[in-house]
Amino acid sequence: MQPQMNQILQQAQKMQQKLQQAQQEVEKIEREGTSGGGMVKITLNGKFQARGLKVDPSLLKEEERDVLEDLIVAAINDAHQKIEQASQETMSKVTAGMPLPPGMKLPF
Repeated sequence: MQPQMNQILQQAQKMQQKLQQAQQEVEKIEREGTSGGGMVKITLNGKFQARGLKVDPSLLKEEERDVLEDLIVAAINDAHQKIEQASQETMSKVTAGMPLPPGMKLPF
């Protein structure tokens, strides 16, 4: 029984290392979200931190303030969705073949 337990522990350690590596890869991901046909662009990293923002100069007028605010929110949401998708793709490579209970998600 002891050799089987050691083998299980070794497999668990390997999986933990793979998950940590995948998480580090996810943190390095950067995706650009856009809105308004590209008038607003925001770049987020895998930690959902903003790395850059570009706004078309035509939106920098006081009368365009509400539109600009809405477009920034939409661009953030677009980038967030793209990061989520890239994270899931990265993690699915690591967890392929790993038996997870139905509905269980990894915290990344």
